[in-house]
Amino acid sequence: RIRHGSCAESERFATSQRELTDADSRVVLVGDPDGTDPRLELSGNAIRTAKYSPLTFLPRNLFEQFHRLAYVYFLVIAVLNQLPPLAVFGRGASVLPLAFVLLVTAVKDAYEDWRRHLADRIENNRAASVLDLGTGRFRPKRWKDVRVGEVLKVLADGTIPCDMVLLATGDPTGVAYVQTINLDGESNLKTRYAKQETMSPAPDSHPFVAANFIRCERPNRNIYGFLGNMEVDGKRVSLGPSNIILRGCEIKNTAWAIGVVVYAGCDTKVMLNSSGAPSKRSRLETHMNRETLLLSALLIVLCSVVSVCNGFWLGNHRDDLELSQFFRKKDYSDGDEKNYNYYGIGMQVFFTFLMSVIVFQIMIPISLYISMELVRLGQAYFMSGDTNLYDESSNSRFQCRALNINEDLGQIKYVFSDKTGTLTENKMEFQCASIGGEDYSGGNAPPQGNDKVHPLLGTMAFLLRLVSHLVLCA
Repeated sequence: RIRHGSCAESERFATSQRELTDADSRVVLVGDPDGTDPRLELSGNAIRTAKYSPLTFLPRNLFEQFHRLAYVYFLVIAVLNQLPPLAVFGRGASVLPLAFVLLVTAVKDAYEDWRRHLADRIENNRAASVLDLGTGRFRPKRWKDVRVGEVLKVLADGTIPCDMVLLATGDPTGVAYVQTINLDGESNLKTRYAKQETMSPAPDSHPFVAANFIRCERPNRNIYGFLGNMEVDGKRVSLGPSNIILRGCEIKNTAWAIGVVVYAGCDTKVMLNSSGAPSKRSRLETHMNRETLLLSALLIVLCSVVSVCNGFWLGNHRDDLELSQFFRKKDYSDGDEKNYNYYGIGMQVFFTFLMSVIVFQIMIPISLYISMELVRLGQAYFMSGDTNLYDESSNSRFQCRALNINEDLGQIKYVFSDKTGTLTENKMEFQCASIGGEDYSGGNAPPQGNDKVHPLLGTMAFLLRLVSHLVLCA
């Protein structure tokens, strides 16, 4: 752990600063966003966590939906049924079920992504206090308009809008306490420090503008590391991880904190570590993909048997095909002798195989997927309106952010323990569980307290209590 004022820390950072070259660093002019690295195209502070855009929604959504093997199967069936030699059902009837389930899923995905766009808009339009060097006052500015090099002030319990190097705090020693629960999930407070060279005695005075520029490493994903140095009145001051506050952190137990933006928007460490909105799939859906593969293999075997039997039948009745209703070799309607509905035994066997695939398509019912999508929508509606999942203190209801994994809610697959077992061998065995007053131990719950007493001793204790009771009554 890095501690403020440590000699080892200073030596380590001094060595690192000599290795920080112009090629792998950026220069930030404090209070001058226009002059900060004019050769570089620094990103703004706007973020985007949504998965789709109006142009990419249709192709990308269809690509993700066809990760379900059943949809690929239904698409093949619909394409085969459009070919005249293979048409078994109506052409429109084979397309409508697949189109319906694709439409329902697309509407559901569009609604989820619209909520992400709405959350991004709210986040980008939050207000931040930015220093105006002309007037020497902090003025409000939207988060998405904050630029690298600007000086920000964050009050207590406020959220940091971007990665910034700490210049001054409300504590005379330059200490600021931050909560990083949005970054690493830890709720304990961490300390960050402002250099004494930039500390201000009061929030209305700004001696930290004496910091001319900051040279720091290029944006990277390491949330626990930072290399840089700051030029203050001709003096170079080393900067480390204890001097930077990352986007998403909250100021706690500190009246205010002032810092200069070094990374903004997509260059912040939290956004570089964000992999975007994932495509989540439930365990039920994964199981259904395996079942689809199994049923597809069974379907191929069944259709192969049918087509082979059809080939034997065609070979045994090749001389009778002219009079057969479906395999007439000649067409005499116009007086011309020409092939009518027969392509040879090889092609007929192949066509029979494909037609069998269409006929036996009910082995993988598309109605199951339609029902699943509709049930998930209904589940999301009832879960959002469940009064038992309502929090009165924050006036917030249950939010179903991913409708694809409703059935995984409450399912436990792994149980993690904080005890590492480095010196001892830890074995965790399930004993018992009680949820909502219902016993899930299966009758294997261990006896508690005096329940482990030998039955004979229990009988003797009962007789002693009975005798004492009779004596007292007498």
